[in-house]
Amino acid sequence: MSDHPEAPVAPVAPVEAYEPPYYVAVFTTVRTQDQSGYSETNARMEDLVKDVPGFLGMDHAQTPGGLGITVGYFRDADALADWRSNAEHRAAQKRGRAEWYQSYTLHVAKVERSHGFTRG
Repeated sequence: MSDHPEAPVAPVAPVEAYEPPYYVAVFTTVRTQDQSGYSETNARMEDLVKDVPGFLGMDHAQTPGGLGITVGYFRDADALADWRSNAEHRAAQKRGRAEWYQSYTLHVAKVERSHGFTRG
């Protein structure tokens, strides 16, 4: 047993269902073995995207086999374009292609229907 108290764990919940229309960017990845600097850059991108007007939230999932999925939610196409053109984000994309990703896909879609459920 550890002498250190455990840090509180934030509750796990998906991004809420927003009133459509809005946009999603689905980024699916397989990473390389060398992940030097990835965690720091990823944390910076998560902080940076929150400053984009129209950013609604983000969901992440990672399979045991190494497939990663990140879904970013944006109020409109302008918000998504702002994120896509952010200089730090562009630099991180370039480094990702050079070092961190074995492969990736990006799918952008306009959401026409959205609903959710939470057990009470």
